[in-house]
Order: sequence, then C-alpha cells, then structure tokens
Amino acid sequence: MKSIRNQLLRGIVVIIFSTVMVLSILLMIFIRKYYYDNTENLLKSRIEVSIGFYNKYFSSKSLVENIYDNVDAFWNENNAQVEIFDSNGNLIMDSIGIKDNKLINAPDIEKALKGEPSRWIGKVDYYNKKVMAVSYPLEVDGDIIGIIRFITSLEEADNVITNIMIIFISISIGVLILGIILSIILSNSIINPIKYLNNVAEKMGSGNLSVRSNIDSKNEIGQLSNTLNFMADEISKREQLKNEFISQVSHELRTPLTAIKGWTITLNSEETDKEILKLGFEIIEKETDRLTLMVEELLDFSRLINENVSLDLNKVNIQAFIKHIESFMAPRANKEDIDLKFLTEAEGFMYIDSNRLKQVFINLLDNAFKFTEAKGHVTFTTLRLNEDIKFIIEDDGCGISEEDLPKVKQKFFKGKNSNSKNGIGLSICDEIIKLHNGEFNIYSKLGIGTRVEVIIPILKEE
Repeated sequence: MKSIRNQLLRGIVVIIFSTVMVLSILLMIFIRKYYYDNTENLLKSRIEVSIGFYNKYFSSKSLVENIYDNVDAFWNENNAQVEIFDSNGNLIMDSIGIKDNKLINAPDIEKALKGEPSRWIGKVDYYNKKVMAVSYPLEVDGDIIGIIRFITSLEEADNVITNIMIIFISISIGVLILGIILSIILSNSIINPIKYLNNVAEKMGSGNLSVRSNIDSKNEIGQLSNTLNFMADEISKREQLKNEFISQVSHELRTPLTAIKGWTITLNSEETDKEILKLGFEIIEKETDRLTLMVEELLDFSRLINENVSLDLNKVNIQAFIKHIESFMAPRANKEDIDLKFLTEAEGFMYIDSNRLKQVFINLLDNAFKFTEAKGHVTFTTLRLNEDIKFIIEDDGCGISEEDLPKVKQKFFKGKNSNSKNGIGLSICDEIIKLHNGEFNIYSKLGIGTRVEVIIPILKEE
C-alpha cells in the first residue's frame, strides 16, 4: 500500500526542487544578460568616443594611411584589445599584434560591414577565457571606410556571475532542506490524525462502539472526527433500538403463543364442554391471526429495508379507493365508539399500488384509533392539489411529545405511550410512501391531537 505521507513528501519535494531549478535557470539567464549587456554597452560607448575622435581629427586621411602612420590616439585610451578592418573586412591592425582566425571569421564583422553594430561572444586560441567582441562600422561622409572592434575578457563578469550563482544555489539548497523538514512536519500533522482516525474506525468496526475520537480541530479532519463520532452514536442508538425491538417482538410473539399453547392443553382435556371448546377455538383463531399479522409486518419491513419490493401500479379510482378503506375501518370505529368521518373532495384516477397504500392508511388509522379515547374524533380528508393527492388523517387523541415526534418514523423506535407497538409500523408506511415518490409528514401536540399528511403524485399511465 502506498503511503500518503511518502506521496505528499514526494510531491512537495518535486514542487520545491522544480521551483528552485526554474528560478536558478532564470536567475542565471538574467544575471548573465545583465553583466554581458553592461560590458557590451561599455565597449560601445568607448567605440563611439573613438569613432567621434577619429571623424573629428583624422578623417582627412584614409583609414589605411592613418594606420600606417601609427595614428592610435583615437583608440589607445582604454585597456581593450582593438582591431581595425578595412571596408572589405580585411584585418589591417590588431593592438596586441595577434591574428586569430576565430576572431576574424566571427559574424559580427559581416554585420558591421552592413552598417549594423553587433557583438560576438566566444573563445579564442590565445586566451583560455571567454571574450566579447563589439564591432562598429567606421563611417566618413556616410560611407563605411572600415570597422573598429573592441575586444575584452569576460573573466571578471563570469566570476561575478559564478559567485552569485554559488550563493543562490547555496540558498536554494537551504530552502530545499528547510522545505523538506517543513513538509515532513506538515505531512505528520495531516497523516497522524488520519492514522488515529483509522485506528478508531477499526475499533468501531470490530464492535467497540464506546470508543470515540478526541480530535476537535476546526478543519476537515476535525469534521471527519465529528462525523465518525456521530456515526458511532447513531449506530449505538440503532443497536439499542434494535435490541429493544427484538425484546419487544419476542414478548409480543410469546404472548399469543402462550395463549395458544394454554388453550390447546385445555381443549385436549376430555372434561372440556362445548362452550369452553368454542371459546378456546375463537381465542386460538384470534391469536393465530395476530401472529400472522405480526409476521407479515416483519416480512414487509425486511423486504422494504432491503429494497426487495416493487410497486404494482394500476389505475385506481380515488373515491372507490377511499370507500374501501372506510368500509374496512368503520366497523372498528363503531365498536370502539370513535367518530370516524371521511371527507373526499378529490375525484378522478391515480396510478398507485392500491394494496400498499391501503396498508399505509389502515396502519395510520389504526394508530389514530389506539391513541384516541372513546367518544373521540378521527377525520380522513382527501384533497386534490394540482398534480398531487393529499390525504389528511386527524385525531384529537393524546398526541405525541416534542421529544418523540422527530423519531416516530425511525426504524425500531417505540414511543413511551403504553399503546405503542413494535416500532416498525410508521417506518413501513414511510418506505411505501417513498416508493410512490410521496411525502409523509406528522404534526402533533401532546394532549391536543395528531395530524398526518400523505402527499402522493398522480402518476401518468405509461
């Protein structure tokens, strides 16, 4: 596995090294240009002075005559090597008496013959350092009568450039070393917290949900630490809810099973009369239906959370759909002395899984009945909202506390009310409504009542 620290260090070192190299090259180019240009300008100024002196005092004679007469007043006031060429580019004088073919054949002579002052930098046979030659056309009355060239050594300039580069390279090496040290410190400040979080995550993954990260920085790592702690808290809560749920379901399953077993033993006796026999069979049937309902609810819950449920959408008449629910729930409302009213203002058709939505509304009405006392009121209202159908179930029962209200749709959550069941009914309703791309909202105040809103879009037939 590649280490992030090594990748980070490698990246930072490459960036620093590349930056230092680029800056070194640019500095070398600029410094070299600066000193060479200064040397060239110095030679040019001297040449211009010499040419002006020549034109003022010696232009009456030809260049060759002046050279043969040993006239050197116009150039001998400087320490540069001086060469003079005639108008054909032939060397007619060298101040140090050396004829070097590299100098004679340099391109600056040809350019100067065309009237362009130019320079040449290179090495010569009689000197082991680089030299600079600057050539100027010597003009009299607009005609080029020859070329004057000043040559000087670049040793001093190169030494200055070398010293500057040595200093800069030394500084660059120091910067590189400092950058590596700082990058190690930086990478450790990033990698060590990540390693720590990884160890915490491994402990959580092994089942130790009590461990927590103590990183409280305000950066992204701190946010990751808080998220990890939040995740552990949520998993702990879910585990606790799941354990409570299993305990509650086990208790609820045990109750009907105990009743069935007890009545089976009773009915198996030869002394059981017909009345007791009839009562026993009724209780066994009732408890069996109760068990079947619980098992179906658990199976539905398992399918929904594992996303193994697909909707069977069909064209359904809205009023007929509500009428069916009313016919199913009205007898129970009469039996429990609850005033149940259905107000259906929506008309037309919608494409839904009618069996699944019936399950939702029967469950919601069942909750309303359980938490509403006798003589209470439950209202089921159906409204058309543009392309949606809004179902509203309202009761004036005991209501839900502010503490429990945000949690009632959570899986395994069981409210404090004694009438609360196993904690999966509303979560099943929520999943079915989501499958219909709908909304599920619950509003309640303790001691006043509860309002449940289900909004289902009217899907078009494909």
